[in-house]
Amino acid sequence: MPKPRSQQISLLDTPYYHICSRTVRKALLCGVDKETGVSYAHRRSWIEKRIFQLSQAFAIDICAHAVMHNHLHLVLHVDSEQVKSWTTEEVLRRWHRLFKGTLLTQQYTSKHPLDKFQLAIVEETANIYKQRLIDISWFMRSLNEPIARQANREDKCTGHFWEGRFKSQALLDEGALLSCMAYVDLNPVRAGIASTPEQSDFTSIQLRIKAAIKGRQPAVLLSFSGNEQKSKTTGIRFNLQDYFTLVDETGRILRDDKRGAINPKVTKILVRLQISDKGWLKLTTNFEGIFTGAVGTAEHLCEFSEHVGLKRTHGMTNAQAYLNSA
Repeated sequence: MPKPRSQQISLLDTPYYHICSRTVRKALLCGVDKETGVSYAHRRSWIEKRIFQLSQAFAIDICAHAVMHNHLHLVLHVDSEQVKSWTTEEVLRRWHRLFKGTLLTQQYTSKHPLDKFQLAIVEETANIYKQRLIDISWFMRSLNEPIARQANREDKCTGHFWEGRFKSQALLDEGALLSCMAYVDLNPVRAGIASTPEQSDFTSIQLRIKAAIKGRQPAVLLSFSGNEQKSKTTGIRFNLQDYFTLVDETGRILRDDKRGAINPKVTKILVRLQISDKGWLKLTTNFEGIFTGAVGTAEHLCEFSEHVGLKRTHGMTNAQAYLNSA
């Protein structure tokens, strides 16, 4: 039985979450329908454009994404600290990028004079919007509903386009985050859609590679801040070059269907994260199969279960096997 969102998301334990959303009625996000021969490849751009539009409004960053034939993966970072500094005007400006708001919020942002009672209502409404702008459920609702309407118009049909619930996994530590990002970035390679990460269209790894060639990091994705920047409060605390090496080596192992030789840089990363080579390969080939709920070391899983009110800690055996294995 599916767990309520309150038992899947705990910002007290982690700001990082793996999200997977799948289509129904054999609907395709991209590729060619084998039965009709119709191509839906253009829908990938709908998804990616909307994802980045939402990340500019929400206090939610994109760490990794991959748009597949009939599902999409996201690794999200909820920046709950950012919203604390937002003024009412900033909150409403962001909300109005996506939704009309109310008559009073529209009047407020248009500098229309309001009395103190109307201003109080606006403040109350802005507080509601502020909480929604760090809410993953609202993020996914704002992503999936417009895409479903657009796809249904194109298909000349009505009804559900997405499954009713998206899958959410809390990523409780560095090992869980890095292995999940690599899993998402390598989805097209593993599925045979692309032969290399740089050829994987509509993925975060391709965007990062294209930007890195020019000596930059993509503005639409949460940046890598490097291992030496532990004091930084923003950014993924890994070295970008090491991550590229990690994904490339892991992807080559997957394609050859054998372990092969792992680059020394990769080994250092895995040792630092306390993950064995064997455990890493398992995680990046079958992440969703190994973990159905929150992901992290046994210690982090216990803390998470306590904070979200779970009587039983799920995934302990696999956590000990794959994330406490070095």
